[in-house]
Amino acid sequence: VQLQASGGGLVQAGGSLRLSCAASGRTFSGYIVGWFRQAPGKEREFVSAFRWSGGTTRYADSVKGRFTISRDIAKNTLYLQMNSLKPEDTAVYYCGLTRIVWSEIANPQRYDVWGQGTLVTVSS
Repeated sequence: VQLQASGGGLVQAGGSLRLSCAASGRTFSGYIVGWFRQAPGKEREFVSAFRWSGGTTRYADSVKGRFTISRDIAKNTLYLQMNSLKPEDTAVYYCGLTRIVWSEIANPQRYDVWGQGTLVTVSS
């Protein structure tokens, strides 16, 4: 399976972007899809995760209430709607796949497949 992340760009603080994570080669069924971000000089940070079978979601405290996950089953695509963006949200955003237990979804080391990343820049 391959992942393609897209939708990044430059936006002013308070603005919105929608990121997409599309899978090719197989469906997301049976997987957890995670969104992570990595700012320059920092470690990869958990943002959100979605259990494809069941729709369970989890968000990092830093994005809760501002970011929302949704999906298009027909397109085998997961979306991350990002509203009220802040300069500290600036990072390369990655989507990843894992089958690990839900309690470990914030650990990037436990993900098996990653997309190429999409850059989000929020100006103040």
